[in-house]
Order: sequence, then structure tokens, then C-alpha cells
Amino acid sequence: MRMQKKLGVAILAAVLSGVAALPASAQKSADTLRIVMRDALPNIDPFYNNLRTGVVMHHQGWDALVYRNPDTFKLEPLLATEWKLPDPTTIEFTLRSGVKFHDGSAFTADDVVYTVNLVADPASRVSTPSNYNWIDKAEKTGDLSVRVKLKRPNPAALEYFALVLPIYPKAYREKVGAEGYAKAPVGAGPYKVTKVEPGVSIDFERFEGYWAGSPKGKPAIKKMSVRFVPDAGTEMTELLAGRADWIWNMNPDQLEPVNRMPHLQAVRKESMRIGFLSMDAGGRTGADNPLTKLKVRQAIWHAIDRKAIADKLVTGGSRVPAAPCFPSQFGCDAEAAVAYAYDPAKAKQLLAEAGYPDGFDVELASYVLPQWGSSVQNYLHAVGIRAKLNQLQTAALIQRAKAGELRMYLGSWGSYSINDVSAILPNYFDGGADDYARDPEVQKWLLQGGSSINPEVRKEAYSAAIKKITEQAYWAPLHTYVTTYGHSKQLDFTPYPDELPRFYLAKWK
Repeated sequence: MRMQKKLGVAILAAVLSGVAALPASAQKSADTLRIVMRDALPNIDPFYNNLRTGVVMHHQGWDALVYRNPDTFKLEPLLATEWKLPDPTTIEFTLRSGVKFHDGSAFTADDVVYTVNLVADPASRVSTPSNYNWIDKAEKTGDLSVRVKLKRPNPAALEYFALVLPIYPKAYREKVGAEGYAKAPVGAGPYKVTKVEPGVSIDFERFEGYWAGSPKGKPAIKKMSVRFVPDAGTEMTELLAGRADWIWNMNPDQLEPVNRMPHLQAVRKESMRIGFLSMDAGGRTGADNPLTKLKVRQAIWHAIDRKAIADKLVTGGSRVPAAPCFPSQFGCDAEAAVAYAYDPAKAKQLLAEAGYPDGFDVELASYVLPQWGSSVQNYLHAVGIRAKLNQLQTAALIQRAKAGELRMYLGSWGSYSINDVSAILPNYFDGGADDYARDPEVQKWLLQGGSSINPEVRKEAYSAAIKKITEQAYWAPLHTYVTTYGHSKQLDFTPYPDELPRFYLAKWK
């Protein structure tokens, strides 16, 4: 908490020294919304990054077949006007006529077939295969109709089509290739990308040819400028100095100081994102890894006061998930989870029983807020685990994690805002690049849960997986995220619980 107070004082000191003394005019006169984020996007292609930043960008510049209403979570038509499911492994879409991509080409069934078949093909090496590996193929049934065949039933299929399956323009994507597309992408969304500097900035402009009647609407703000900065402190400086109109994931203690500024506003909203601690139970980093021992992992769970982190660091109503998923997600069975109370004495006892009475040294990689990582580090140190905190950029940590190089790391997962555990558990336990448990039983149950349309069968399979995951202390859910936004008071912006900022709905006051 001491570090947080220092950060809050630093903001006020900056104000008093004149950094933010002049009222920010925003960019209302230039009709440009200036957005600053710290999770730099190395590749804007929606299927070749798994950062939340990338999800946010693709919802501005691309359209999918289905739209999920942010207020009701009901699924509505977008590029598809209707759909039907004649059997559990078939979805038939009727497509919208008169839609144009940003390059002026017409949207047709060929674009849908191309996109779906590309991302479903393992050879395409998309960033999050579990989002698409249940799809078999798509086939054209008319100029504006498509049939999608599934490898197995997926009750959440339409949510995936809404949230993580934006449509490529086939002719353009084939012409420029993957590398060319990442440099100059084309979609069919309300904003078009006008310039990309990977990891540095992205510029958008309102697409004047966007189709009428879209639930996204035609954007009120003409341009968006997205810049990436290295850390939260720089983000805050940019906001205070009037060089940014919008930031998010602020340190929670900064909410009140920001709200004292006459030209700024800070708000917060719980999201479906959870913070977690991953441990290399499967021994991907080597046989000498202490984390392959169950009692060591159990000791770590007992060592961390997760409720204190949620209440005192995250704040704003953050909760400690009992199970390794967001509480509202279908299949997130809290009762099946094994509970671990905060008990440092028990943690020390388990470490001694595991053969580490004097603890051990380990790298703790992290891309979460530094004070959150420091808190976990301090709890581990208190029981003898000498964790060396290594603060990394998100993309760099993810690269190392997928390569199997991290014994312990702190991260977060927002499930692409899909309200089903199939959007989180398979990503970390299906044997893929992010799986540090490598448990065949868990993999089997997740496949069962994701392959049935019977809710009871699904619940039973997911409950069994959750019991084993927590019993073996593979992966520790720490807290839910409460996203804190800071923005110009001249901006009319609404945060939603699915952690998707909809800039196309924002406007100047």
C-alpha cells in the first residue's frame, strides 16, 4: 500500500508543479480521439495476437458475422442477417448485402469461407488455436450464404463468432499476404486503419462507407490516434499533460486524484478478466524445477493473501475467484474447487515436507501492475521462496511463456469476453503452448465439456477439471480485475463489463 500512496502523491505533485496546470482541450476541435495504452501491439492482425489491446482494435476496425449487445449480452445480426442450426455441428448463415470493405470491395460469402477456413487450419498458426479448433470447415452455399461445419458441438459457438472471428477481405488478404496485411490491414468495421507502426502507434479514421443500420452505428468521432507507451507512469503523465484523451488500467489509487482535476474524469468497472499465477507443474523448464512438486505449489497457494490483494490493491469490488475462471462463466463451478486459506505457517510446513526447509530461488515474471507483482513477491519471500520479480512487457512475457521458459509468472486473462469456461480453461490446460500442467485427465475433461450440447454433461466435465486443477494447485486465480479508466471530461465514454471499449459509440460533449 505504501507504493500506491507514493504514486497518488506523485500525481498531485505533478499537478502542483504545472504538468497539468493548463486545462486539456482534448482534440475535440481536431475531432481526433487520442488513446494511450501500454500493451504494445506487435501485430494488429486480429488472429495473430492474443493481447486485449488487439481485441479492442479489431472491434473498431473489423466486423464479425454476429454482434453481442454490450448492455444485454444478447446476440444480434451484424454481417450475418440470420443464422440457424439444423443440427449440433452445423451453422448456416445468411449474409448481409451491400456491405463494403475499407478498400471498396464488396463483402460476399467468399470472404467468410476464406476467413473461417484459414483460422481453423492448424497450419495457419493463429495465436489462440482454442478459439477455432472446434471448427471443421466453411463452405459457400450461395453468394450471400455460408454453411459452417463443426468438428464437435460448441454451445458457445455464436459467441466466438461475435467476439473473436472478424472477417478478412479474401482478395486483398491473398494479394498482400500475412506480412502485408499486418502493415496495411483492411476490414469492414466502423473505423478504417490508415497507418500502422508495429508496437508504436495505430491511426484510424471513420469509414464513411460503413453500412447503414449497424448496431455499432456510424462513429461520431472522425479520427483515433492510438499510441503505445512503456509503463503506467508514462500513461498517466500523458493524460495529465493533455497529450492523451483516454487511458485505462490505471493504478486504482489514482482514481480520486484524477477526479480532482477539473478537465479529467476517472471511472471503474469490474470486467471478466482475472489475474493469475502460473506455475510450471509439468516441468517444461527442467526436471530440477521445485514447482513440479505438489506440496510446493500448495505452499504457494497458502502463502498468498489473495483477499488482501483484491481488497487493498485492486479495490473497487475485486473478488477472489474460487475456481480458475470468471464466476459468471458457464461451467465455472466454485463448489468443485479445492480451497486454500491464507496460512503462511502451513506454507512453510509444506515447503519443508517437500524438501525445501530453507526455500528456494525462482524468477517471477510479470506484466501486471508492479505493485501487484511486488505484493506476491513479498508474500513468497515471507515463507522462504526467494522470488526475483522480472517486470516485462506483455508481448515479451507471452513469447517466453509460450516457449516454455517461465517457472512462475503473473498474468491475466479476459476470456475474449466470452461467458463460458471454454474461453479460458482450454487455453491453459489443453496441452498447447500455454499449458504448464500437461495433465491428460484435465485435457480429456475439457474436450468432453467442449464437445457436448448437453449442459449437464458439460457441467460435470468442467467440474471434474476444476477439481483436479485446484487439487493439484496447478494455476492460482488471484483476483478479478476492476478496470479503471481515465479520460477527458469532454469525452462521452461508457465502460462495459466485457472489457471492450467501444470507441465507435463515444462522442464529444
